Amino acid sequence: MGKEEKGNRLDRVAMRRLLEREQTGPEALVLRLAWLEGLTREEIAGLQWDQVSFLDDRLELPDRTVPLEPEVRTLLWRLREAREAWEEEERDPHVLLSARGRQPMRLESVSRLARLALDRGGLSGVRLLDLRYDWILRCLEQMDWPEAARISGVEVATLRIRFAGSVTARKTASKAPGAQVDEFKLWKVLQTERDTVAGLAMWLAWQLGLQGQEMIALTWDQVDLERGVLLLPDREVTLTSAIRRLLEGERKRRSPGEDTHVLLTEQSRKPLDLPRLSRLTRAALIRGGLEQTSLRDLRKDDGRELEDQLVLQLVLEKNSVSRKDVSDLLGFSKTATYTRLRRLTEQKRLVRVGGKYYLPGTVVPPEQHRETIVEYLSQAGFAYRQDVVNLLRIQPKQCSLVLRHMVAEGVLVQVGQRYFLPQREKRKVE
Repeated sequence: MGKEEKGNRLDRVAMRRLLEREQTGPEALVLRLAWLEGLTREEIAGLQWDQVSFLDDRLELPDRTVPLEPEVRTLLWRLREAREAWEEEERDPHVLLSARGRQPMRLESVSRLARLALDRGGLSGVRLLDLRYDWILRCLEQMDWPEAARISGVEVATLRIRFAGSVTARKTASKAPGAQVDEFKLWKVLQTERDTVAGLAMWLAWQLGLQGQEMIALTWDQVDLERGVLLLPDREVTLTSAIRRLLEGERKRRSPGEDTHVLLTEQSRKPLDLPRLSRLTRAALIRGGLEQTSLRDLRKDDGRELEDQLVLQLVLEKNSVSRKDVSDLLGFSKTATYTRLRRLTEQKRLVRVGGKYYLPGTVVPPEQHRETIVEYLSQAGFAYRQDVVNLLRIQPKQCSLVLRHMVAEGVLVQVGQRYFLPQREKRKVE
C-alpha cells in the first residue's frame, strides 16, 4: 500500500446524510467503498466480482481482507443480480463499469463521481482520500494498531506516524490469531457429525459465521426455511443449501411439544449453554483429529480454499461436475458459482468442456480436441463417436458437439456413423 497522506477531518453527520440520499448509482457505491470499506481509488476502480465474497461477507483485496458492511453488501448484491440479465459476452469482471460501453471505470472517473456527489452533499472540501482517512480513524477507535494495519494495508509504524495524534480511544490488547484448520480433516468431521447437535453447530459457525451465543439462543421462529434465512436480532443471514437441508432434517426429527430452541442436548432435550456447546464441538473435533481447533477457529478460517478443495473433491468423486452441482454443494448463487469455477479454471485447477468441469489430466483440453482427433484418424483411418469419446475422455453429448463442428468446418467427413479425414474418405470411395 502506498504512502498515506494525512487528510481533512470529516463531518460524519453530513456524510451519513449524504449516503441516505445517495442510495443508487455508481456514486453511491464509490462513496461507500471509500468511507465504509476504506478502499483507495485504485482499489475501487480495480475491484472485481471474484473479490466480493457474499458468503463470508468480506472483500478479498490483493494485500488484505476487509469486512463487508451490510449496506455495502446489499448494494453490491443488487448490482450483481442486475448484471445477471446481461448477455454473457457483455459481462466484465469489474464491479464498476462506465455507463457508456460498459468498460472498467477510469481512475479520473471514480474521483469525479465522488467529487460531484460530495459537492451535492455540502462537503465540497472533502476528497475521496479523506473518506478512507476517516475510515482508518474509526478503525483505530475500535481496535488496536496491528488489527487496523491488517485490514487497512498500512504498516503499524506508518499508522502511528500519521494517525497517533488524531486517535482518541483504542483497544490495547490484540487477540491471538486462530489455529490453522486442516481443511480435509474438517470436511470429514462435518460429514461425520452432520446429524448431531455438535455437527449442526459447526456448520453454522463455518458457513454462516454464527457466534456461540447466537447459536444457543436460536429458536425455530427465527428460522425461515421458505425464504432461506435466519432472522437474528441484528441481521438476516442467508442459509446455504447445505445448512438449509440440515435444518430441514433437524426440524423433521423434532417431537411435538419439544423446546423451541434449535440446539438441544441429545438425551435430556434441553437448550444448550455455552460450556456444553464448547465441550461437544471440541470432542467432535478431537475425534476427527483436529485437537488444536475450536469452534471459534471455524469462524476465523478463510473458507475459500476449503470451498475450493470441496469442489475439487466432488469432481474427483463424480469425474465431472456442472455449475448446478457446485451451486448445490456450496449454496452459492448462479453468478457466484460461475465466478468460482471460472477462477479455478483460470488457475488450471479445473478444465472446462462445454458445461462440465473436469480435473486436469483426466480429459483432453478443448484447445487440443481438433489436433488429437486428427492425429488419431491419421493413424486409425476412421472412428466411431464412442472411439472419440474414449480418446477425449469427455461425455458423448459433448463429443457429438465437437464432431458436428469439425464436420461443418470440413475438417472431418461423416459417413454413416463413422468419421474420416477428408482425404481418407476419398480414398475409401475410390
